[in-house]
Amino acid sequence: MADDNSTFIREVNEDLRSDYMKALWSRFRFVILAIAIGIVAVTAGLRGWDYWQETTAARSGDVFLAALEKARGGDTDAALLEFQELEKTGYGSYPVLARMRAATVLADKGDTAAAIEAFSSVGKDVSQPVAIRDAARLRAAYLLIDNGSYADVSAEVEVLAVPGNPARHSAREALGIAAFKAGELSQAAQWFGDIAADGETPNGIKTRAGLMLDMIAAQGGAS
Repeated sequence: MADDNSTFIREVNEDLRSDYMKALWSRFRFVILAIAIGIVAVTAGLRGWDYWQETTAARSGDVFLAALEKARGGDTDAALLEFQELEKTGYGSYPVLARMRAATVLADKGDTAAAIEAFSSVGKDVSQPVAIRDAARLRAAYLLIDNGSYADVSAEVEVLAVPGNPARHSAREALGIAAFKAGELSQAAQWFGDIAADGETPNGIKTRAGLMLDMIAAQGGAS
């Protein structure tokens, strides 16, 4: 008898749940359908967006690599045109990478003034990642050593030559060389001394700094 009661109660509960679900569907079916369609649409949209990003980035990457090959092969004019076009139409990080490579091509072509201007422009573009901006400033500074004044070099990279900045070692070296070239031996000795005293300076830069300090001392600029 107890089993019959249990079975009866279970069947009644199932009927009630069935009636409840039917009533719920009847009342809210349009809302439920709209939510389901919305979920499908959003999922499809996200997948479509991901696909678009991947394919667009891949196309930009192909153009970038092709331009690199042309530059390495000596076809600098064609490479420059492709890099400049990628600056306008590229996706992701490729536009700024194209700006940097275009500036390098200009330097290789001997158009140093344009290359300096291009690197300096990237270095001042606050929309770009800090690492990219710092690298651009350093490239401009090293070109300015032979094509500008100590003040020009300082304007590009002295802001980087501070404790804790990852680019400080190269920035100090550029400043030291520029000061030495300008005959400002005391200033040069200060920058090379900072390099020598920094325990995190890479060995190559530290070795060059030691040689420069010896040359400065030989000229009576510092001891």
